[in-house]
Amino acid sequence: MSDMTDHERRISAALARIGAGLERLGQRAAPATAAEADDALREALETERAANAQLSERVRAIREKQETTLGALERKLAAAKTEIEQNLRDLVRMKRANADLAAANRVLADAAEAGLANPQLVNRAMQAELAALRAERAAEVAELDDILAGLAPLVEATEQMEAGHA
Repeated sequence: MSDMTDHERRISAALARIGAGLERLGQRAAPATAAEADDALREALETERAANAQLSERVRAIREKQETTLGALERKLAAAKTEIEQNLRDLVRMKRANADLAAANRVLADAAEAGLANPQLVNRAMQAELAALRAERAAEVAELDDILAGLAPLVEATEQMEAGHA
């Protein structure tokens, strides 16, 4: 039992020392005068203002980056729309040329079956075929341009990576 009493006494003494230490810390932390309290509040306010200014700057930078990115995406969208419209015009021209070619070939085939060899019909068929070939070539060129435009950012990124490692 004396061990128990001894332990209780030691614990009580330790708690008293802890309490005294906390009181000394509390006295040091508390401002002694109203002027010190005002100074502490002003300092805290300035710290908060500085933090607020930093956050405002970050928000402004993020907003600028978003606007720049949005502008770039809008330009890419406009270019893509223009390209799609051109591709549609090329496709319509190619379909029209192919329809003309098919019609001319039907007329030519009918004339050949009837035994009529009309040089004008042959000439029209050749012109229609030439127009179809030109339209097909234009469509292929447009498709190659699309492929090259898609590859350009990849090539640029690769060049930048290589320049960064050099």
